[in-house]
Amino acid sequence: MSTPTPHTLLVRLEAVTQSWGTLSAFNNRDSLPRPTKSGVVGILAAADGHDRDEQREEGDDYLPLSTYATLRFGVRADRPGTLFNDFQTTGGGRYPLRPRDLITDPARANHAAPEVEAATGNRAFGRIDSPHLNDWYCAPKNIAPDPATGHLLAGNTSRYPQLSERWYLADAAFLAAFESSDRTLLRHLAHRLQEPRRLLWLGQKACAPTQPLYHGIRPGPLEQVLSSTPLLPRSRPAPTPAWIEVPRPTARAHDVHDQPVSYASHRRLRAPRWEERVSLHPPTEQP
Repeated sequence: MSTPTPHTLLVRLEAVTQSWGTLSAFNNRDSLPRPTKSGVVGILAAADGHDRDEQREEGDDYLPLSTYATLRFGVRADRPGTLFNDFQTTGGGRYPLRPRDLITDPARANHAAPEVEAATGNRAFGRIDSPHLNDWYCAPKNIAPDPATGHLLAGNTSRYPQLSERWYLADAAFLAAFESSDRTLLRHLAHRLQEPRRLLWLGQKACAPTQPLYHGIRPGPLEQVLSSTPLLPRSRPAPTPAWIEVPRPTARAHDVHDQPVSYASHRRLRAPRWEERVSLHPPTEQP
């Protein structure tokens, strides 16, 4: 029996900013200078309507995460972009006490009751000038659904802001590739990229793609396809760096910790895999 011919699905990753972190935790979000397999597989999974916790409901037909994760991966840096960091503050400053806050939050209403009564008397709610209240109440942070009711609640209402540092790639363009001998699977993923079931972004929600993600399906292994597919517009001239997934014993390969195992919000897991950095010489225009 003949071995099926491998084909390669191409995904164009181009945006004003994109971010591909591997060590991101809490308020510090790093980014590698190239897309990670975990990040790009996440795009395929989101396009397919995959549930992060894989809790299927009636009618769900998305593929298991293992189906995307076992695809062989490679990425070409046509325009590496510029790495920069953004220092952010969230929830600082003082905010006025609003009637809605007293109605919807019993704890806040009890805390504010003396000042409200003294300031308004028999009148309805009005402006309340109280240093005590200003110090106590601030912008809500860590907003998430309550597990019991589903209502959005603030996990932090302290007046001190949260500080975070986030890294991004500016004006970068990459060509990612997934290799498989299952053309039906690749066609399915191509259709999902063109008509995604969920919103797609390049690493973080602020990084919306500026070009269509689907860039075609080509016959051949991903090294051959990445070498023969023309460079994207405004790319640097060849040689062009690329990172190709390889078996572990391959010479000059090194391990990277971005093989997706689980995207569950309470249990995000990645495993090591092996890749090799190569230099390619793609054409600059369509043959």
